[in-house]
Amino acid sequence: MMKEPANLKFIKSEADLKGRLQPVVCGADILGYAYVRSYHEAWGIEPIVLSAIDVKVTSSSKFCDYRVIGDLNDEQGFIDAVSKIGRELAASGKVGILHGSADWNTRIISANKELFSEWYVVPYIDFDLLDEITQKERFYEIMEGLGVDVPKTFYIDCSDTEQEIDVDAYPYPLIAKPSNSATWDLLDFEGKQKIYEIATPAELKQVWEWVRKSGYTHKLVVQDFVPGGDDEIRSLTTFSDETGDLRVVSGGRVVLQDHSPLALGNPVCILSEQQDTIIEGARRFLKKVAYHGYANFDIKHDARDDTWRFFEVNTRPGKNTFYVSLGGVNFVRPIVEDWVLRREVAYCEAYDPFVYTVVPAEVIKGWCKDEALLAQVLAMYANGRAQSPHDYAADSLAHKVWARLAWRHQIQKFKRYQ
Repeated sequence: MMKEPANLKFIKSEADLKGRLQPVVCGADILGYAYVRSYHEAWGIEPIVLSAIDVKVTSSSKFCDYRVIGDLNDEQGFIDAVSKIGRELAASGKVGILHGSADWNTRIISANKELFSEWYVVPYIDFDLLDEITQKERFYEIMEGLGVDVPKTFYIDCSDTEQEIDVDAYPYPLIAKPSNSATWDLLDFEGKQKIYEIATPAELKQVWEWVRKSGYTHKLVVQDFVPGGDDEIRSLTTFSDETGDLRVVSGGRVVLQDHSPLALGNPVCILSEQQDTIIEGARRFLKKVAYHGYANFDIKHDARDDTWRFFEVNTRPGKNTFYVSLGGVNFVRPIVEDWVLRREVAYCEAYDPFVYTVVPAEVIKGWCKDEALLAQVLAMYANGRAQSPHDYAADSLAHKVWARLAWRHQIQKFKRYQ
């Protein structure tokens, strides 16, 4: 049985949270700020945020203790920093709760869960399960066994860099992406993208040349390109209890994804939409593997046969998980109720109408080609239902300035990456 922080016994109700619970958020991106905002909104708690760099839109917040740790992106540096803070919290009578904002630091947290659990509540699945289901080959195998649709997929073993792949053996167009995104994220090499859209054998050959020189040794996933634009993609976020039973679910239709190479595929605008078929598919998966905590699924509608094809599971809250809050459930509340207060989380479908967005309306106007969808989304902008996690009126003037700069920067970015 996993140990737990000694001071956890002093937290008996929500009234104890503000004086005793100390969130530590590793990463200062938009999810990092969403944690800051959500803890403050729920209980007036101000998280500690750890980052290797000064991300102004978060460091300017008056609701966090922002700490720049230069070697935080180094695994041992990360472990040492988190452990040191954990010991300090325990000595002051507090309980840490540890959050990561990226795949790579979530992976380290999970792998060191037993160590960190001396000082922190660690709301992530055990590493063996995380490592299994984040390998896309295994995820697809489980989903197919449950009768859930996935794209037709092939795998290239990148540990054998001397091999020459038969690029003519695949059907085109294709999508290529790493099977292990946490490892991929830490590499820097020519031609790196989050995913590749590949139209010809020559393009696949070029991607293989980049990857074989990159140091990436896991598998490269090569799969059938499911036709359709960004608006055929769905994002689904779930929270399940220790038995794998679904407790909170939210999600929506992707209106627009990021087009920059290193963030390609990250949704920047999502419209609330409930699709019971994909909820049921996720529900079966969560129960099958006894998944505990937050998960995020990427799904695409395949108009060729009217199916919903699951692409991957992220074993943490996704970058855009704040849409759960927009849908009606403060997204940190289920974590604290389950892992800290040990309460049963009330079942909730968090689909209050929302548009989660990190881009101005003029970006949407320039990229959304579905006129009916565009009109629906723009109406949400007009009535104030389109929101970013950064839109926190209670925060500092400096935060608001940096948030506005980040918001306006999206216009230039989308002009650059046509």
